[in-house]
Amino acid sequence: MKEAAFPTNEAERLQALAAYDLIGSLPEKVYEDITRLACEICRTPISLIGLMEKDNQWFKAKQGMKGDGTPREYTFCSHAMLNPDDIMIVPDARQDERFHDNPFTTGDPYVVFYAGVSLVNPDGYALGTLCVIDRRPRTLTENQISSLKALGRWVATEFELRKTKMALEKKQQNLQYALHEKLKMKHVLQAEMSPHIQEILHSSETLLNDSSQADQTGAIAAIRQAGNSLQKLLGN
Repeated sequence: MKEAAFPTNEAERLQALAAYDLIGSLPEKVYEDITRLACEICRTPISLIGLMEKDNQWFKAKQGMKGDGTPREYTFCSHAMLNPDDIMIVPDARQDERFHDNPFTTGDPYVVFYAGVSLVNPDGYALGTLCVIDRRPRTLTENQISSLKALGRWVATEFELRKTKMALEKKQQNLQYALHEKLKMKHVLQAEMSPHIQEILHSSETLLNDSSQADQTGAIAAIRQAGNSLQKLLGN
């Protein structure tokens, strides 16, 4: 068995993958539908959307496969990701020096045929693969290859839409939090300032009604106006 080398940009790739917050996420119908379509189009019993972590491949969606993931060292997909612009097709893994003694070839799920396309984000990082698997030797037609590539692009687009939606939801949460904090601060100011404002208004009214303070009427009126403005600002 021959393990795949890590991509030269592995650290950046893992960082990009983490930004999508996909690992461990709940099942989503759109990805299940895509793997089902891949099986139908390519006439295979197994299809996976796998995301490649540091040591493991995690399945975002799957058809005909058990478990939630596999060790990275055994995955065919880790080889497919080394050439993210191309589809990787293995007609018969038993005859391929990379996979002939792979535990997934010699044992369950008995991978013989494999075809996988990388799921590449807009920055060029391969986050994982969409692949189809069969337990017998075979190949794909040109139409099947084109369709599998199209499904891979669809998955990558769905990842971007999901990421954008999450960013918008987070922004909305931040706005709601900021509004909550603003209202809380307003209530604090109201509680602290209201007694002082009422005192200012009461005192200024008393002074305005005091004829002995006639020469200070303008200044007192200005103070009263300031008190009214503060009262209005705080919503009292």
